[in-house]
Amino acid sequence: MKINEMFPYLRVKHADKAIDFYTRAFGVTEKFRLTEPGGRIGHAELDFGGAIVMLSEEYPELGFVGPETIGGTSMSIHLHVDDCDAAIRRAVSEGAELIREPSDAFYGERSGTVRDPFGHEWMIGHSIEDVTPEEMQRRYDALMKDDSSKPC
Repeated sequence: MKINEMFPYLRVKHADKAIDFYTRAFGVTEKFRLTEPGGRIGHAELDFGGAIVMLSEEYPELGFVGPETIGGTSMSIHLHVDDCDAAIRRAVSEGAELIREPSDAFYGERSGTVRDPFGHEWMIGHSIEDVTPEEMQRRYDALMKDDSSKPC
């Protein structure tokens, strides 16, 4: 099997508001949307600078529900940007909740985390240093030795 592409597919309540939020907060471009006669968005594609994220309204009758319905999320999407501090400030100013302030990490990235108004978490970061996998492991080992309760 050859994988050609991979697309995150978000399910949300109020897909129209989510598309508007992602456009304002992250500067994405809506490629297109498919809307049912009653207004429910069955599918939309958003261009995140060349990376496509697909999105739809919840379809509880099919078991397709989003973070608001299940009471949380078990995953996050990582956006690699030029300036994470500015990107996080912009997302928060548009209604995202700040989960983790931007900080420098052992793996050579400065990043922070926000939760959008629809329950999805976004880790937003930028590179501050090129770190080899071996050096990253060495730093990780040292970090875990200092405090095994620290998250990455």
